Amino acid sequence: MGYFGAAPNGNLTFRLNTAAGSRTIEAAEIMAGLKQRGLEMPVMLRLENVADERISKLNQSFAKAIADAGYQNVYRGVFPIKVNQQAHIIENIARFGKKHSHGFEVGSKAELLIAMSHLESKDCLIVCNGYKDEEFVDLGFQALRLGFKCFFVAETPKEISLILERSKHWDLKPMIGVRIKLATQVDGHWANDSGDRSLFGLSTVQLIDIVDQLRDCEMLDCLQLLHFHLGSQLPNIRNIRDGVTEACRFYLDLIGEGAPLGYLDIGGGLAVDYDGSGSTVGSSRNYDVDEYCIDIVESIMALLGPEGVEHPVLISESGRWTVAPVSVLLFNVLDVNRFSPLPMPETMPEQLHESVICLLDTLKAINARRLQENYNDAIYNLGEARKAFRSGIVSLRERALAENICLTILHKIAAKVPELTRAPPSLLNLGDALADIYYGNFSVFQSLPDSWAIDQIFPVVPLQRLDEEPTRNAIIGDLTCDCDGKLDRFATLEAECKTLKLHELAPDEEYCIGVFLTGAYQETLGDLHNLFGDANVASVRVDDDGELQFVHELAGDSISDVLSYVEYSPGEILRRFQDLAESAEQDNCISRDQRQQMVAMFNESMSGYTYFEN
Repeated sequence: MGYFGAAPNGNLTFRLNTAAGSRTIEAAEIMAGLKQRGLEMPVMLRLENVADERISKLNQSFAKAIADAGYQNVYRGVFPIKVNQQAHIIENIARFGKKHSHGFEVGSKAELLIAMSHLESKDCLIVCNGYKDEEFVDLGFQALRLGFKCFFVAETPKEISLILERSKHWDLKPMIGVRIKLATQVDGHWANDSGDRSLFGLSTVQLIDIVDQLRDCEMLDCLQLLHFHLGSQLPNIRNIRDGVTEACRFYLDLIGEGAPLGYLDIGGGLAVDYDGSGSTVGSSRNYDVDEYCIDIVESIMALLGPEGVEHPVLISESGRWTVAPVSVLLFNVLDVNRFSPLPMPETMPEQLHESVICLLDTLKAINARRLQENYNDAIYNLGEARKAFRSGIVSLRERALAENICLTILHKIAAKVPELTRAPPSLLNLGDALADIYYGNFSVFQSLPDSWAIDQIFPVVPLQRLDEEPTRNAIIGDLTCDCDGKLDRFATLEAECKTLKLHELAPDEEYCIGVFLTGAYQETLGDLHNLFGDANVASVRVDDDGELQFVHELAGDSISDVLSYVEYSPGEILRRFQDLAESAEQDNCISRDQRQQMVAMFNESMSGYTYFEN
């Protein structure tokens, strides 16, 4: 992508493009600006220049593909608001997309209201997907009345009756689309939802039913758009070509049925290379945006050209690709839990339990040819020591000694495993099991929900010391009291790993980490696990003079905010505590000054950040 790199001093850098050229900004400069503005970690950092460039790149790539292939129509992109509904993101999409006539895809009444109020150019399209009630349809007719090309995409035959009924009421002809369910199977995370098992879209039987309904009402001329969607992240370009080819057969036959059409919406699917592998695994893709565009254009021409059918206006709903690199989650490391043994004592206690003696013998006998046996002996004897502890035979100190000896053995075995030509399967992941836990000041469930929900991999990188080789194998735990609140799947150049190399923490250092490509869905899907709310937000932009500007700041949720989200009244909670403190004073448990101090602290906490504060 080229947006991120490393400076010679080891600081992570952001390369942001402007009309006057690119400017490289060190993360340290941004972090200093955040501190000056009182924005503590964690922070969701948004890069406005990246949003501008992504929209331009998508439109320019389609324009070039269209010109090079001789395609006889235009491209009109629409951004799916559901991918990132945050106001500042949408405002930027509308502003940067205006020069490209880039519109919006909406799936609810709320999203339609956003689109209608933010689009300025009537050349921008509005595509209404999702299930629609009367109010949804009526709002769409108002968009038509204002001059927008607003398409009602039918998800079920029942919706057509409603659209036609409201058409009579408003005395306006609707612009109707149909979403078809393709048989094309796709690779990646959405493989099981493609084809006949797709949640959304019309079957062939339902499509014919809609055509017949429109013909019977003499409204077939309103059917102007054909829509399909194969999945949000399509790693294999072959799936995309196959889907477009199949959709074009639908397009041709609908033309043959008498529908004018004129618009082909290929949905989303333009993938993000989260792991950098450039492959067909679910977190990557085996193509770039230019190949994506030319393959789509050429596939349409190959099917429609021989039939003499005019090329349609080409629409795509690329949301993930557009905004994923726009946002970066920044957080600081609060502490580290190391699974490393303490130095062995110079002299051992007398009369050790047999299991502890056996552990000491195993430690002395570690041999590269007998690692599996050494491992088995260590685990067995540790179990025996713990069993003796439960029976009262082994003391707490002796149990601690046994565990430390065993941990020493396991580390020595793990260090020798890479030396083996064929390592035993049970030892291959031993190093991962001994990894440190770096505790980060964030919530996976709030800021990276897809990491937990669908095992999405995000690039994770320290913001400093990139000129130093990291020495610690680690996973990253968050602040939640949940065993799932962690990052333990990471992308490397070789393969997916369960640990990440990080640096040993230096004294008095604020060690910060960035999680990249978080702009798609993460800010929208976050939940309130443990009542950790939205993180602080900062948007930056490099202007044409190369100056870094903080253009938007938004404080994260306070404790009062998140309490109100789950139906508490912050005022009522404060009153209850005041009554409790008053009662304690009357019972002579606390003094008046202590009561006032407690109430002030309680009230101050209510307005404080939900995350760890320095």
